[in-house]
Amino acid sequence: MNKKDLMLILIIALISISIIIGYRIFEKEGTKKALVYYENDLVLNIDLSINQERVYYVDGYNGKVKIIADEGKIKVDSENSPLHLCSKQGYISKSYETIVCLPNKVIIKIDTQEDLDAIVK
Repeated sequence: MNKKDLMLILIIALISISIIIGYRIFEKEGTKKALVYYENDLVLNIDLSINQERVYYVDGYNGKVKIIADEGKIKVDSENSPLHLCSKQGYISKSYETIVCLPNKVIIKIDTQEDLDAIVK
């Protein structure tokens, strides 16, 4: 590897980091909802703007999945799976974060609905 290769790798890394940081800084905050799917079917639509802890239960493939929503974030608290990876993921609160619980076939996504600034005719 020569100096030109290292310079190219450095430029690509800097561009990638700046895109990621820009996306996180300028992400629009609107009404946030958590969408809970079981086998690609929407089973729960949770409003995350309510600032109190709420507990939901979803029937998963291996049994009940306990979901906790609190102050704009959501997590899987407990579930029946071999390694309990779903509950180890912790809270998510951004639209680019997702909880995927493959053993239970449950997916939790954050959907941000943006408010309109203006309508142009």
